[in-house]
Amino acid sequence: MKVLTIRGLDKELAARIKDAAQKESLSVNQYIINLLKKNFGQMKEKKFTKRHHDLDALVGKWDEEEYHAIKNEIEAQRKIDKDLWK
Repeated sequence: MKVLTIRGLDKELAARIKDAAQKESLSVNQYIINLLKKNFGQMKEKKFTKRHHDLDALVGKWDEEEYHAIKNEIEAQRKIDKDLWK
């Protein structure tokens, strides 16, 4: 396996690379390898494993009363009506 050293990275670019790698839970090395593979068409994009962060703002926003109301609604919808399944 080859080793490649990249010189001349400014601090801002290095920090952006490190931040991007952390967001994807990858090492900087693996993040750079993935970027290169994508760029040269050696890595297929995973179709069904994309992470979404569009609902992150809602996490932890329910108070106890709202939580129990929603939980009760979900549990009510999960009950099986035995007369319908005869």
